[in-house]
Amino acid sequence: MKLFEPVDMRVGNPVRKIVAFTIPMLLGNVAQQLYNTVDSIIVGRYVGDNALAAVGSAGPILNLMLVLFMGISVGASILVSQYFGAAQREELSRSIGACITLTAIASVIIMAVGPLISRPLLRLLDTPESIIDWCASYLVIIFLGIAGSGFYNILGGVLRGLGDSVSALVYLLVATVLNIVLDWLFVARFGMGVAGVAWATVIAQAVSAVLSIWKLTRMTEIFDLKKEYLRPEKRFTGSLIRLGLPSGVTQAIFSMSLIIVQSLTNSFGEQYIAANVMVMRVDGFVMLPAFSFGTAMTTFAGQNIGAGKPERVLSGARSGTLTAMGISAVVTLLILLVGRSIMGIFTTTEDLINLSYRMMSILAPGYIVVEITQCLSGIMRGAGDTVTPMWISIISSVIIRVPLAYGMVWLSRTPENPQGNCYMMQVSLVITWAIGAIITLVFYRVGKWKSKAVATAEI
Repeated sequence: MKLFEPVDMRVGNPVRKIVAFTIPMLLGNVAQQLYNTVDSIIVGRYVGDNALAAVGSAGPILNLMLVLFMGISVGASILVSQYFGAAQREELSRSIGACITLTAIASVIIMAVGPLISRPLLRLLDTPESIIDWCASYLVIIFLGIAGSGFYNILGGVLRGLGDSVSALVYLLVATVLNIVLDWLFVARFGMGVAGVAWATVIAQAVSAVLSIWKLTRMTEIFDLKKEYLRPEKRFTGSLIRLGLPSGVTQAIFSMSLIIVQSLTNSFGEQYIAANVMVMRVDGFVMLPAFSFGTAMTTFAGQNIGAGKPERVLSGARSGTLTAMGISAVVTLLILLVGRSIMGIFTTTEDLINLSYRMMSILAPGYIVVEITQCLSGIMRGAGDTVTPMWISIISSVIIRVPLAYGMVWLSRTPENPQGNCYMMQVSLVITWAIGAIITLVFYRVGKWKSKAVATAEI
């Protein structure tokens, strides 16, 4: 298997193919996470703890506006992997063309709407006045340059659907190095503050998008990228929307729940907000095995469902999930052992380090069970069932998570601590993860996802 060629997951040992596909994608996700982490480290070190809180507080709003891209990306990965598995070149080519067109439309929408609603949403969340201007400027710049992020993420989904997770990794590594250099240059040398971090991210993501487009133009042995294929056809755009919309809705609702919970987070003050940002940055790395294996499972299921090999999907789901859980357990242990040192990278404030480390310790047991949700949801999505994971996410992240967080904080109030115990935020999240994993396992075993294929080869 050559390094830059697509991985054919229809043949060979399932878990080996899943791991081989996951490793470069995991490294890519690490690089992706470095975007936000380096931003936080640079502003925390060179601007201050309030600037660190500002970048973090902008996150939920940014994620809410990115749901269009997230939906298209998931739909692209599913559709492309199934057509690739079924060896249907014409349909594969037209579906990729539809992905490119829908990404351009989504970019224009976000560029127009994002800057207009940023500050009103920040005020709605009771963002402290000390950081609201920084939050707003960061969001406006990111939204105006959103096309780079959109095209990279969607085209990365196309490449992964084709089994090529290595090219996406290489392009992201290039962009990550560029982002780090520009972060330091704009903030540390030019004194541009939070705005400098935003500009560095926008420029770096644009570079990764251009590289992804270049790669697709060279994959003529697999599909054709012609002008006429860029015209949105009802069949392919409809499939993309049908497959991607549930994931987009899921992300939108999840982001809304984060925004609601962010309001509760803001009530604990700037120090807790800053500590939460640090925890979420480290959390992003610990979650990477789950997200990477989940995406690999989507491609694995898509290619094998397309090839008419349902038994191979079941075998890969079982072995892949157990492997992911083992890896997550090791990563979680390492984070706990060196957690204080990691928190010290963001700030020199001892109270902030202690607060964030305790928050991280509470979350630690939940990371292993998250693997069950991500892997089995990935299998269901790859098979074409994106609705079931959507409902599971809505139930866990909204119906359970939001009232549980507010309720546990309210019940923990005391005369000495009228705001409540801030650590209940993390406890409620772990409980939510566990319930989500149980629900996912039940629906996976019911098995309705097995009959949702878009494309299946004649066997």
